[in-house]
Amino acid sequence: MLLHLLLLLQLSGLTLTSSTTPLPQSKPGCEAKCGNVAIPYPFGIGPSENGCSFTGDGLQLYNITCNTSFNSPKPFLWLGTNLTSGKINMIELIGISDNEVRVKKSPATLCYEQKTGNVTLDESTNFLSTRNTPFTISSTKNKLFGIGCYSMGFIFEPNVNFSTSCVTSCETKENIVDGSCSGSGCCQVELPKGIKRFLNYADSLNATKESVSFNPCSYSFIGESDNYTFNASDILGTNFRTKGANIPIVLDWAIGNKTCEEAQKDMSTFACQKDSNCSNSDKVPGYSCTCNTGFMGNPYLSPGCQDVDECEDQHKNPCSGICTNTIGSYSCTCPQGHHGDGRKGGIGCIRKNKEFPILYVTLGIGLGFLFLIVASSLVYLSVKRNKLNELKEKFFRQNGGILLKQQLSSYEGGSQATKIFTAEELKAATNNYSDKLILGKGSFGTVYLGTLSDKSVVAIKKSKVIDESQIEQFINELVILSQVNHRNVVKVLGCCLESEVPLLVYEYISNGTLFQHIHNKVDGKSSSSLSWKIRLRIATESAGALAYLHSAASIPIIHRDIKSANILLDENYTAKVSDFGASRLNTLGLTQIDTLVQGTLGYLDPEYFETSQLTDKSDVYSFGVVLVELLTGEMPISPNRSLEQRSLGSFFLYTMERNDVFKLIQPQVANEGRREHVIAVAELARRCLSMEGGGRPTMKQVAAELESLSKSEIQLSGVNYQPSQELKPKVFNDEPTDLYYVPINSYTTGDSGQCSSMEKDVFKPMNMLR
Repeated sequence: MLLHLLLLLQLSGLTLTSSTTPLPQSKPGCEAKCGNVAIPYPFGIGPSENGCSFTGDGLQLYNITCNTSFNSPKPFLWLGTNLTSGKINMIELIGISDNEVRVKKSPATLCYEQKTGNVTLDESTNFLSTRNTPFTISSTKNKLFGIGCYSMGFIFEPNVNFSTSCVTSCETKENIVDGSCSGSGCCQVELPKGIKRFLNYADSLNATKESVSFNPCSYSFIGESDNYTFNASDILGTNFRTKGANIPIVLDWAIGNKTCEEAQKDMSTFACQKDSNCSNSDKVPGYSCTCNTGFMGNPYLSPGCQDVDECEDQHKNPCSGICTNTIGSYSCTCPQGHHGDGRKGGIGCIRKNKEFPILYVTLGIGLGFLFLIVASSLVYLSVKRNKLNELKEKFFRQNGGILLKQQLSSYEGGSQATKIFTAEELKAATNNYSDKLILGKGSFGTVYLGTLSDKSVVAIKKSKVIDESQIEQFINELVILSQVNHRNVVKVLGCCLESEVPLLVYEYISNGTLFQHIHNKVDGKSSSSLSWKIRLRIATESAGALAYLHSAASIPIIHRDIKSANILLDENYTAKVSDFGASRLNTLGLTQIDTLVQGTLGYLDPEYFETSQLTDKSDVYSFGVVLVELLTGEMPISPNRSLEQRSLGSFFLYTMERNDVFKLIQPQVANEGRREHVIAVAELARRCLSMEGGGRPTMKQVAAELESLSKSEIQLSGVNYQPSQELKPKVFNDEPTDLYYVPINSYTTGDSGQCSSMEKDVFKPMNMLR
């Protein structure tokens, strides 16, 4: 009974707090609604001159245009002016809440005629930009969706060089399942934080497939994931274009771009009014205002939030005795001849009895409360600790901990080579996985900077998910990688299996990725600091590491995701091959391995894509693209280039065929490198990029040729190169200083016989060369 009373006392306070939610209001004298959409201040209908919207430091960012030409008027949100065309960018608004707005945008759509395969509707790209506005595309509420059979959804954010895609496949209508969006007719991808603009692109993998008879269109759109459930009828005909246009996009918003502390320095432009609280937004730059407890109204409108009269309704007020309203609160008292706290959720009012031992009863109740609180806390902590230990043990077994111990014991020195960390060790090392310590995000997980108890600095990779059916393979790969001892391969130090997903611990490489050094730009122009000698040495070291993995490791390892973003550089610009999340062990010494296609657009081996047969020559092709990046300084794939030039690999082969490759070679490389050496590397890259694996050299042959060129370069220069004297690590301006940064553009497909039209664009010039 005493415990019940204590809980009622606590709940009474919560009830009052929840009753003070601010009500949306427009500014007096201004239109409150446009059609069926309420427009609360700081937003306002009409131009800023009418004073209906908040302008702050003179910024006109919260104006709403109400278009009355529709049967029911529609509001449109102002997203700035296009600097090229001078046209005002507007988007239809469907709702405003405390920190979010919801807008509508038609999906990117591409439709074909079944018999001829001709395009009947080409609206395959659309663009949305919220730059220079207080709005940011929500990464927690939105996802990228792709709809159709053999379709691909793709988005690109040019400001941070971010892109991601997903692929669908379905042979017949019977393959499609309502509510399932995992690749069969529907696919979805999460978005990163901080996107201010994007280019959305829809593509069809095969316009002549039989599925075109019931699915003539491919769609790609960003939308609120909680507001869309896939239905099999979405792929039938062309009706989804209308349905997709009604799926909202959520934009996060705040006031201005200053923190509360900065904004309060100038009270004439500070948005929060009297009796309101200012809080910094954790999603977008700026701050937001809310009414204090006991107050209600619009915190942005003068004169501020209004006091809530809790005692106004005698039947609903919180007191069983006499209720007295106070500013921001209330008080309850009992009438004469009664005692107690006077609250409906508390003791209430009890008639006094002169013989009643009130002092002793009160003392007994207080001591009883104290005993119950202490006892309940101890029991709760004990149960919680036991459950936590049971959960850790469950995760340890589920993630293959027993198998790992057995495997380590079978290797000589295995227990010393790989350490099994506890969850507490890695949680402390990363300050509870603080966002401030994120080094980068990739398709397989997030990498954090960590400091262990012995002060050693490491990189800790937290996987997204792991398939329980692949646990044995994961453990075998971890054990083998821990045995890899090569100066140009990032060392695996250990793992933690006590968490829901496995955690891997690597040595920390401090000077960023090769991708960042090649593609660093200042004022839109390449400003790579890598000299020709450094590039040649990095290529030689990386090739040597891959040759070791293919032929000298105890069990051959195929990396499967070689790219410049997975080659790290230390303070002396020594190359370190990293990220074995997609790697495969060739335990049986097979020449080919059947596997789902996985890799990065622009680096993917076309033969592997078409056949699903993974070989060590797939790594050779990807390394050939890296060689071309080092020679040209160009991105491996870019929607900004023309269709013929979109794939760097195919464009490079085209220029080689025409003996015109020096137009593509970066001027810095052409000026610093000896012509015969540059041509030799270009010819080696050409052989690596052969469409058929049989026409490519092995990584051992590639490493030998590059080693010979490196030695020749040193002998010709007559100087022993000292990297620490020639260059120092630098900060990159056009890309985050994210030393393990990997653009989230990996994808997986189970259909080895088909490829997207973007991949066809990548491979078409190469097929012509064949």
